[in-house]
Amino acid sequence: MAKHGKRTTAARAAFAGKSNLTVEDAVKLVKANATAKFDETIEISLNLGVDPRHADQMVRGTVNLPNGTGKTVRVAVFARGAKAEEATAAGADVVGAEDLMEQVQAGNINFDRCIATPDMMPIVGRLGKILGPRNLMPNPKIGTVTMDVKEAVESAKGGQVQFKAEKAGVVHAGVGKASFDEAQLVENVRAFVNAVSKAKPTGAKGTYMKGVNLTSSMGPGVTLDVANATGN
Repeated sequence: MAKHGKRTTAARAAFAGKSNLTVEDAVKLVKANATAKFDETIEISLNLGVDPRHADQMVRGTVNLPNGTGKTVRVAVFARGAKAEEATAAGADVVGAEDLMEQVQAGNINFDRCIATPDMMPIVGRLGKILGPRNLMPNPKIGTVTMDVKEAVESAKGGQVQFKAEKAGVVHAGVGKASFDEAQLVENVRAFVNAVSKAKPTGAKGTYMKGVNLTSSMGPGVTLDVANATGN
């Protein structure tokens, strides 16, 4: 049987017997036990009653976390001319057209978010097999195919989080850092949960939000009271 270090053992003891907590209590517990030597990410996962293999049960969207993510986001923009200049001025890290396509095809994907103007989609479409599996494919439904590249870049840089249900109907994301204060994390958690709640698809049947779990990068997880998390 594997031996656990003192930090892991102490964290497990702190979490023992605790479940269905309020957002406030869950944040306090997880934050207090995020004691790694780096600034751990506070992560949330939601178990949804959907089967995303069906188009009318797909859950996806974006949310602007009120206190940001604490993460530096690198943004790539496919654009030409004035829109390329607009993207650069807004703080995009990589801007281009065919040249950027060639970089991606060569495996140089040094960005976390990809935005494109509509006229660039014939080029971006060739990268579907590369960007799609990485959840980087621009999509008009989540505002990453747009003529307003300034707004899209600034949102991405300012704490906007994309979410998408995986095969098992699970949505997860980072909602801040352990260095955030409790009130900031509580606000971010509620904002994220409410955004996913509002994204309920038409084909969802029965209980939509089955469970909510909060954890840190290196710590145990704890379940939240769903009604409290959604404010119902």
